[in-house]
Amino acid sequence: MPGDETSGGTADAPSREVRFTDIGDGISMADLRTGGLASFNASFLIAAREPALVESGPAADADDLTHALAAVGIDPGELAHVVVTHVHLDHAGGAGALLRRFPRAILWVHEAGARHLADPERLIASTARTYGEDRMRSLYGETVPVPRDRIEAVVDGQAIALGDRSLEVLHTPGHASHHVALMDGASGAMFTGEATGSYLPWADAYRPALPPPEVDVDAALASIGAIRRRQPSRLLVTHFGPIDDAEEGLRRGAERIEAWAETVRRRLEREPDASDEELVELLTEQAREEYATDSGQPFEHERYDAIGSIAMNVRGLARYWRKRWEREGRPEPS
Repeated sequence: MPGDETSGGTADAPSREVRFTDIGDGISMADLRTGGLASFNASFLIAAREPALVESGPAADADDLTHALAAVGIDPGELAHVVVTHVHLDHAGGAGALLRRFPRAILWVHEAGARHLADPERLIASTARTYGEDRMRSLYGETVPVPRDRIEAVVDGQAIALGDRSLEVLHTPGHASHHVALMDGASGAMFTGEATGSYLPWADAYRPALPPPEVDVDAALASIGAIRRRQPSRLLVTHFGPIDDAEEGLRRGAERIEAWAETVRRRLEREPDASDEELVELLTEQAREEYATDSGQPFEHERYDAIGSIAMNVRGLARYWRKRWEREGRPEPS
């Protein structure tokens, strides 16, 4: 992580770095600076008759986000909707804290993830296993439950009405089984969450986001196809920012997912007992080459790895292939 970046503030000392910037079509974006990283984690504000926030971010950023909303005129009684693409803590961990600050707001989340925000104990435990307890707390803060009567579960094809505009829900599993993308009816922009992976704007680079335990490569590619068929005007990516050429973004995201999945598959077929460390070394070298091709810049490994580490992708992909071969009744590769 860059040494000159600081962590988010508190209610008493809000960070001056977190602010909403107009990105067109009545949509603003805030760089939450989660964990002190710029251009890492976004929240989007839709200026509808019933204002809506897409992605709450983690609980650690709730104070800064509240101040940023107030700065653009969204007071406690005004925010009507918080919509999350999925329940992972960097996207939805702050929902409970935000709803305490905005008593009118309703949380919208896919039906398969709703229970984890009402009772986040298992979600927190899973995240702690992935990151370690201390790092999870420093990045994401203290996740609090969302009252059940303020949760609206959504399904594929549903429209979330925001007064004078709406969001269409697309169920987009792959990164997680409960993941959704959201199409803004007024502009045609698509909020993609992590359906296409991550976009690194400082390097014009793409990278997969395929963590355990629910990663499904086939579903991820099918979800990208479903987004493509909707012909969005642009992509609004939580990690991180607008991609104006939606078709290019979808193509490059899919190509990178396929490439990483294929690399892990081939290595495991050749060496079934390959360790995670060996697979991380293999994918790190691949990422270095891809980054150079995308950006023409030296590989910033620490910054690159902060947005869903290569090791996390390795654990997800290795589990995916082994479980898939087990389901298919295939003999152990040799």
